[in-house]
Amino acid sequence: VQLQASGGGLVQAGGSLRLSCVASGFRLNRKAVGWFRQAPGKEREGVAVINYSGVSTYYADSVKGRFTISRDNAKDTVYLQMNSLKPEDTAVYYCAASIYDGIDFGSWHQGGDFASWGQGTLVTVSS
Repeated sequence: VQLQASGGGLVQAGGSLRLSCVASGFRLNRKAVGWFRQAPGKEREGVAVINYSGVSTYYADSVKGRFTISRDNAKDTVYLQMNSLKPEDTAVYYCAASIYDGIDFGSWHQGGDFASWGQGTLVTVSS
C-alpha cells in the first residue's frame, strides 16, 4: 500500500505546477485525499483536501484562490494545480489517503484521519 506524489520541481515566483498522486496496492476512488506540505524547519501543513467524489474540497487560507485540488476517479489520480506560486510555497508536498470517504472540516488539516502517505515531491519556488 503506497502513494506516489509527482510533478514537483523548480519554478519561478508566479509560475505554476501540477502535482499528481497515484496509489499502488489499493484504490483511491473511495477515499478522501489530502495534500500536505512541510518546509524545512516548519511543521507539516494541510494544503488541500477532496472527498471521495470530488464534490467537497477545502483549502488552507494560505493557498485559497491559487491552488485547486481535483480528482479523476477513472484514472484513480488526485491532482493539485498550483498557480501564482510564491517562495513561501517551497516545501516537500505529500499526498495522503484518508481512512474515510468524507472530510472532517475542523480537523483534516491535522492529518490524523490519513493513514496512507506518499514519499513526497519537492517544490522549490525561486524569487
